[in-house]
Amino acid sequence: MASIRRRRRARGDVWLVDYRDAAGARQRLTASTKEAAENLLAEKIRERQHPGLLSPDRDITLGEYKDRWLTMIESEIKPRTLKGYKQLLALHIVPVFSRVRLRDVSRTMIKRFLVTKREAGLGKNSVRLIRAALSVMLSDAADDGILLANPALNLGRRQRGRPDKLSGADRIRAIRPMSQAELGRFLAAAQTHTPLYAPLFLLLAHAGLRPGEAFALQWADLDFANRRIRVERAWSVGRVETPKTGTGRTVDMSEHLMRGLRRLRVTRQKEKLKRRWTELPPWVFCTDVGTPLDESRVRKNFAEALRKAELTGFRVYDLRHTFASLLLSQGAPITYVAAQLGHSKPTTTLQWYAHWIDGGRERFVDGLAGPAVRKTKRVGHQLGTKRESGTSSVPEVPDCVGEPSGTRTQDPLIKSRGPVKAGPRRIYASNLLTDINARDVAHFERAAIMTQKTDAHRAEHEFTPFRRVV
Repeated sequence: MASIRRRRRARGDVWLVDYRDAAGARQRLTASTKEAAENLLAEKIRERQHPGLLSPDRDITLGEYKDRWLTMIESEIKPRTLKGYKQLLALHIVPVFSRVRLRDVSRTMIKRFLVTKREAGLGKNSVRLIRAALSVMLSDAADDGILLANPALNLGRRQRGRPDKLSGADRIRAIRPMSQAELGRFLAAAQTHTPLYAPLFLLLAHAGLRPGEAFALQWADLDFANRRIRVERAWSVGRVETPKTGTGRTVDMSEHLMRGLRRLRVTRQKEKLKRRWTELPPWVFCTDVGTPLDESRVRKNFAEALRKAELTGFRVYDLRHTFASLLLSQGAPITYVAAQLGHSKPTTTLQWYAHWIDGGRERFVDGLAGPAVRKTKRVGHQLGTKRESGTSSVPEVPDCVGEPSGTRTQDPLIKSRGPVKAGPRRIYASNLLTDINARDVAHFERAAIMTQKTDAHRAEHEFTPFRRVV
């Protein structure tokens, strides 16, 4: 059983740590203080429970592991993502953790590091990217057996905001789409002042493609007959890659976009003859030598079109945001917009663009139920009812009216169509006859005969109701 004992020596007392390793062999180590001995014993117990921590890399520093990690993931991720990791590591992570052993990186250190970055003026999204890069590297270190767990996962409580956590307001501020009027001004300015890039800007605003997906678009991907665009690849840091989600998709082509791309194809055919190309370049948007567009040139021409349209504060990627926000504001289904954008789940679209969904909330609330109202019976004459108080209790209709059993008819079609004035044996036979059942006609005719007696006859002969014939 592991134990800690104090051993006295002439030069100073030491603490002896006695334990058995994963192979069962007894080991003894010394520490200068009791606290150090307890930490050492806890570490050895943890190593015994997890033999993978006995690897030769157990004491590797973050700076040393960083170079190996970047080489290992180079072929597994997209070039743009790899470039972003390298920049974040070089600018923010390595200067702080370069000499720290991976096993010594704690959650407290990471929290303090992120808070420091926020206090230095970095935005939440920048801090989020820094934590994401560090977390991915530490997860791979745990997979290599150097760490027991990734200390950068699930930082902070859910009830408290983290330095890198984006709120709904932060997402809205990060997205700045154009309005319908602004988009019209921008496209008109691009058509006039940057005609070579105007079809690209029209595609981004009317199809919602990512800029890299638009750069890699080929003529074979366009279906003018059905107005469809097949998105199967993306141009990233000088090479062709799959789209961001790893799968292709088909998007719709608007009328304006179809006409613009057809005009561009005619222009490409003329350029082929003028430049004496052997064949038409496969790229829809290309340079003078037939290669995909350079992203920096696109940004410069986009800024020029913005300036001519008297607009500021927009980026090339905001044309994609404009596409999504305008469709949602016009009532397009969230599933349709998500499919157009290439989001793997509609919840991703909802997370970023819910603010622009046309709610129409003032109409939906009118459908909620109100207080229940008790239904009241219609006031009117019915066959066999009694007179109002103060009058004779003799029924106005003979007892024989109705079923052979002597009761009133059970047919629900026999109903009074409105209030009838109370009078001596006066009924509106014509009103009831339209709804009466055929089996009660004979009884009704007998009742109608009595209504034809005059007042004089009634005065001389008191009315006696018909009795039921057995």
